[in-house]
Amino acid sequence: MKIVVTAGGTGGHIFPAIAIIKKLKELYENVEILYIGTTNRMESTIIPNLGIDYVGIEMVGLNRKNPLKVFKTISCLLKGVKKAKQVLKKFKPDIVLGVGGYITVPVLYAASSLKIKSAIHEQNAIAGLSNKLLAKKVDKVFVSIEESKKYFDEKKVVYTGNPRSEEIFLAKKIDKKNFHLNPNKKLVIITMGSLGSYTVNHKMMEILKAVKDKNYQVLYVTGKDYYQEFKKEKGIPKNVVACDLIEDWLGLLKNCDVLVSRAGATTIAEITAVGLASILIPSPYVTNNHQMKNAMALKNKNACCIIEEDQLNKENLLETIDQILNDKKFSFQLKENARKMRKENSATLICEEIKKIVEE
Repeated sequence: MKIVVTAGGTGGHIFPAIAIIKKLKELYENVEILYIGTTNRMESTIIPNLGIDYVGIEMVGLNRKNPLKVFKTISCLLKGVKKAKQVLKKFKPDIVLGVGGYITVPVLYAASSLKIKSAIHEQNAIAGLSNKLLAKKVDKVFVSIEESKKYFDEKKVVYTGNPRSEEIFLAKKIDKKNFHLNPNKKLVIITMGSLGSYTVNHKMMEILKAVKDKNYQVLYVTGKDYYQEFKKEKGIPKNVVACDLIEDWLGLLKNCDVLVSRAGATTIAEITAVGLASILIPSPYVTNNHQMKNAMALKNKNACCIIEEDQLNKENLLETIDQILNDKKFSFQLKENARKMRKENSATLICEEIKKIVEE
């Protein structure tokens, strides 16, 4: 079986794609995989480093605030479709799978024109523009969150969960000592993603100083852009540990008592897979406010707490953390309701569906 996987731009697309590729290789001996991504985004280094065959195609996202840049997007799209056709004709895949990002558009349009079977995966609660456009062209649509089924043809859509969740579910717990943390104290992890958030980071400088008198500890993941700035800040208490990134993230999450985070698709998968008590601060800067929709998918099932970014302050964040840590019944409900939303075998389900499409 020969498969092309295409995804790009952010970890929310790339890491689910990697989870699917790993599972395909685990399940099927003779599978051949080619990954098509962009020439300049993070997948262009991550994927080749994993030993996965890679082809880069230049593609830029649609800039809705600057209509003049639409022409660049259209130009890239047309050139991208042409190059993708050349790559697909040479590789001759049985199926093409799109896992999100603008790069999927030219690749899947090329697959459709060549009458190659195809499928897409939508990670968020609200469907992205690329997947809305592609849904009519593909054979199947896989979704991470049940609420997003309504955006697609019910005959095509399959609720699989996020393929990353199976990887998370199987991850081994990591000792707190590995991160210079006290194994006997409860742990609150605060993160705003791999790059961090300017607005939240500056609020957090003051909020974390108030953790001094708390009986729990905080691991604050600043993101790459703000670690050096945070290190210079004075008055940060000893029960707060900061780092820019965490390599063994999944294992540490299994030792976490409260997660404070954005509400990207991968975060939702992590929360549900582990069964985490969480406080979500959805990014208001994303397309279609999809992080709020992701968070509400959990909130509507009493599986998380939400604080909007413009409402974030020392009082409401620390009060919510205290409520979760001190109210055992409330904490249990959050964890149990989150756990009920997980799909333990999501990557396996997707791989099985891929095989069905190829064999039909």
